[in-house]
Amino acid sequence: MNTKRILSVLLALVLALSAFGVAAQAENQPKKFKNVIMMIGDGMGENHLELAKEQGYKLFMDANCDVRGQSRTRSLSDSVTDSAAGATALSCGVRNTNGALCTYSVDPFGIFFVPRIITENAISHGMKTGIVTSDSTTGATPAGYSVHVYDRGESEQITKQQLASKIYLIWGAKTDTADKDAVEAAGFTYIETKADMDALKPGSRSFGQFSGDTWRTKMPEGDASPKLVEMTVKAIELLNSDNENGFFLMVEGAHIDKNSHRTEDGVAHFDAKVADAANAVKGFDDAIKAAVKFARADGETLVVVTADHETGDLYPENGVYTYHSGSHSGANVPLLVYGCSDFVSPGEAIDNKQVPVRIAERLGWDEAELPAMDLGIVMRVLVPLLNALTNSLKTIERPAA
Repeated sequence: MNTKRILSVLLALVLALSAFGVAAQAENQPKKFKNVIMMIGDGMGENHLELAKEQGYKLFMDANCDVRGQSRTRSLSDSVTDSAAGATALSCGVRNTNGALCTYSVDPFGIFFVPRIITENAISHGMKTGIVTSDSTTGATPAGYSVHVYDRGESEQITKQQLASKIYLIWGAKTDTADKDAVEAAGFTYIETKADMDALKPGSRSFGQFSGDTWRTKMPEGDASPKLVEMTVKAIELLNSDNENGFFLMVEGAHIDKNSHRTEDGVAHFDAKVADAANAVKGFDDAIKAAVKFARADGETLVVVTADHETGDLYPENGVYTYHSGSHSGANVPLLVYGCSDFVSPGEAIDNKQVPVRIAERLGWDEAELPAMDLGIVMRVLVPLLNALTNSLKTIERPAA
């Protein structure tokens, strides 16, 4: 074999090995998605799913996920998080103090800098974004995907920032801070009934202010509001229409939490709370089923289901699932993923602040656009020192005038 022939064979071998290496590398790359649907069951612990089944409901989410793990919840200020800090972790990838929404605790008022919300990054990529909730549009979770405020109670500021945002649709229960004139002046279509929602056409931004119990599996007679599942289906339709860049949709089932609070009010009231909490789980589950149905047909959509925290410290007692608290607990919460089997390892528990980081990676965003800086460790050192300094200053007696 002459030299030229040998070189040709070697070159062919090198090219073949290179191609194999590229192919192997490509196989190891995580799948990238065009769309993301983030489903948050506010207050939904693992045992809320068991409670719903105990109450006779069959849950889609319990049997149809591609992988199931858990999310560890806490806030910067407490081992038990509230919904504001929980939403911040899930939307920004950072932990802050209870009550604050999408701010750094080192700069709580957002004077110098704030963490970027995943919806803000999505918009910068040309994606359509949407927020759907059974809570008020100023509730902590929808606010956690749309605004930066130090205090979750700043309802007027929350609405003001939402109306100034570029979010395509924001739908939830009615708030007295969003009147029709202000909504329409901001460029949104004001909707307040299911008929209004159904009449929406692609291309029109909308702000939903519903008055009914959208969390229920069956709306009361005469209630003109849509159910959460109907809101989810319509939101996906609008966000997906004529859209090359994909969409990010957050859907919250808020009343798993609301119906698990204050469960110590009395036996008769307790029984109603249990029934309503289970019904809220099922209503949220119906919305999950609709999202997954779309994702499976679409093939480019990631669906992530989790909770911001657990409410009620729910666990079985004498064979019956029973509440042991009227408020939040620090229990791990479910993390269910559809469309992606390696988002977490089966049974793996990850910090809640890792969820948006992994979503961003699956969207193919570069490092600069991932949640970049969690100041929690620093603040755990600084906050006690600052508190000690403040207390010491309080003890210094002022000289008499």
